[in-house]
Amino acid sequence: MLDVIKSLGIEYCPANPASNCRGLHESMINYGGNKNPELLTCCHEESAIGMAHGFAKIEGKPLMTMVHGTVGTQHATMAIYNAFCDRVPAIVILGNEMDATARRSFGEWAHSVQDAAVIIRDYTKWDDTPTSLQHFAESMVRAYKIAMTPPMGPVAVVASGKLQEEPIEESNLRIPKLAMTIPPQGDHNALVEAARLLVAAENPLIVAGRVARTPNGINLLVDLAETLQAPVNDQRKRMNFPSSHPLNGVGNVAEADVILALEVEDIFMLTHRISPLNRIRMDQPQRLIKDSTKLISISCMDLFQHANYQDFARYNEVDMAIAGDAEATLPMLIEACKRLLTTDRKRALLNRGAKLAEIHRRNGEQARSMAARGWDSSPLTPARISAELWAQIKNEDWSLVGNDWYSDYWPTRLWNFEKHYQFIGGSGGEGVGYGAPAAVGAALANRKYGRLTINLQNDGDLNYAPGVLWTAVHHQIPLLTIMNNNRGYHQELMYITNMCARANRDVSRAHIGTKLTEPNIDYVSMAKAYGMFGVGPITDPKDVAPAIKRALEVVKRGEPALVDTVTQGRG
Repeated sequence: MLDVIKSLGIEYCPANPASNCRGLHESMINYGGNKNPELLTCCHEESAIGMAHGFAKIEGKPLMTMVHGTVGTQHATMAIYNAFCDRVPAIVILGNEMDATARRSFGEWAHSVQDAAVIIRDYTKWDDTPTSLQHFAESMVRAYKIAMTPPMGPVAVVASGKLQEEPIEESNLRIPKLAMTIPPQGDHNALVEAARLLVAAENPLIVAGRVARTPNGINLLVDLAETLQAPVNDQRKRMNFPSSHPLNGVGNVAEADVILALEVEDIFMLTHRISPLNRIRMDQPQRLIKDSTKLISISCMDLFQHANYQDFARYNEVDMAIAGDAEATLPMLIEACKRLLTTDRKRALLNRGAKLAEIHRRNGEQARSMAARGWDSSPLTPARISAELWAQIKNEDWSLVGNDWYSDYWPTRLWNFEKHYQFIGGSGGEGVGYGAPAAVGAALANRKYGRLTINLQNDGDLNYAPGVLWTAVHHQIPLLTIMNNNRGYHQELMYITNMCARANRDVSRAHIGTKLTEPNIDYVSMAKAYGMFGVGPITDPKDVAPAIKRALEVVKRGEPALVDTVTQGRG
């Protein structure tokens, strides 16, 4: 079984010790020498899957995790769901004892099940329960292939105690050849028509969802945007487009006459205005685009949909729905566009690009001006923290591995994002508890390249499974964690405040059930309890830069560090 796993090139196996995976566990550390995969000790199954999630978004390939029967799988479910929604590959081994006569105690009865994968089947791409070693070999290779085929996602293989622990009785065992599936491309004729619409458009707009699976995805999107001199609105599900590019973020949905949506999961929300804080009638949303606007979608998401979990959003009403992986399809679309460009059309497009570049320049100036507001405020503004951090890392080979949504997108507005690994997006399923484990996993992937890994960590999120801090210390994973500590679940506070106002009730009581105060949580003491360097809580803006400098010194010598900054809530 371990020989099969090794053949897949899996580097690490983050896991919480699982007794019904003990056969594989022992083989990994002794027969396999604890290398490829190396076992990483985790304090919670959700953290183990979260680490695999973050690792895959940096390295572009899955890790394997092992979870313990019924209870371990139940702990892991939220993290598996996040990976499913985020289209991220992961391989989960579920320990189980199918043979009732082999269960030696009530614990093994309580931790065994007839169908181990049923609880996660609605949010995995595929699962199997091998009944022989050769079956396991084929299942593992198939699982890897399915997980890595766009749209990517988590898969599960059940490993019974019998396969793991009893002497080998089968003969002629072999490891199947792995031939990766070439990502599906869009139809040629459809792309020719899409190119015709885009080249003729006066106000085209490109919207990028999860486009860039690889570093080349960024290059391809830049090529398309520059060919068309079309603005790109990056939804930041991945690092799709350079933030400093003059065509970045200057598109207007309302003015667009052709919109190209690349791996965009929710085109309805792109083209309509619906506030999540208000119960606007869903049959009367405000339409943002013109009736004449042509919508073109290139996505592989229609090739794989599950029914029960509704992560696929409203039905996408488009004029052209081209099925195929966007990154794999872009070269054909770019070539089709270039063939249609005449000298006169190129000149007109360059004029449009110059106007968009000026808008981009003004947007940058406005963002820097806005960042200065409340510069000396306490609690700290997320803008000041982002600016102080950028001043110290901008000349480093850095990677931001946490979503900056909860920091009011200030890194996106102030930093210069260019490389594929410099931003990996959010959780996918919006599940709290993703941030810290995913950051540790991403930092693990960055470690071999010597990159400086940074996580803007929400306080509520860290409290779900803070034991991952110990995993980072124990396995010497360098990671700079900056706490976005607004001492509460601030998004929920905003929701409750809105509900109070709508009902004309007492807004001052909205903190009940949403704030993390009385007492305030001491995150520096938490970090130190796990053996991690910590500094804070920082409430004086003048102390931010020195604290970051001290923490960076620790991270650069190969250790994790945490800075607790007490921040204002989002507006």
